[in-house]
Amino acid sequence: MEETYAKLREDMVRDQIEARGVSSPAVLAAMQNVPRHEFVPEDLKRLAYRDSPLPIGEGQTISQPYIVALMTELLELKKGEKVLEIGTGSGYQAAVLAEITDQVYTIEILEPLATSAEKCLGGLGYKNIAVQCGDGYQGWPEAAPFDAVIVTAAPDHIPQPLIDQLKIGGRMVIPVGDLLQELILIRKTEEGVTKKNVIPVRFVPMTGEAEGK
Repeated sequence: MEETYAKLREDMVRDQIEARGVSSPAVLAAMQNVPRHEFVPEDLKRLAYRDSPLPIGEGQTISQPYIVALMTELLELKKGEKVLEIGTGSGYQAAVLAEITDQVYTIEILEPLATSAEKCLGGLGYKNIAVQCGDGYQGWPEAAPFDAVIVTAAPDHIPQPLIDQLKIGGRMVIPVGDLLQELILIRKTEEGVTKKNVIPVRFVPMTGEAEGK
């Protein structure tokens, strides 16, 4: 069965990701290496490599493979960098990040998902991922600053604490909006912050403190 999954991953990377313009060798290798089927419910494993998001319980989803790859490429991660993820979900995006860089910190607001993701990531041998159950709006101050931040749930504005916790030269990728969402790439420089709209997207809303702002 593992050979079948490996072939499905190969097809996924070629047809869904490379074909849409993702070209980073590190990202393509990570998408090829991470067993996506391990991050979805048992009854959905056969659909794990489809070109679509899938439900993972608790009203949440694992993102479409292309979106995972695109957001990862936009971060321009290098070995030795430290990255913060807001919205662990099943742990799949964290695993992709951990294939590329050395330190991944990920926060999940829903305790059942945080627990299952930590167990799954540990079972797959990832030792460079720290999982925390909590509200990601305030980031992870104890581990800051970060070279990159990736947000996988959509607030209606960009949380200032996440910008504050970026290093100078840091990058953040975040979906922003309510019904209409835009994926935004943020760069922090000595002069301030630049923002670039990338593509329209649809993510689950960011809950917790983000809802009250």
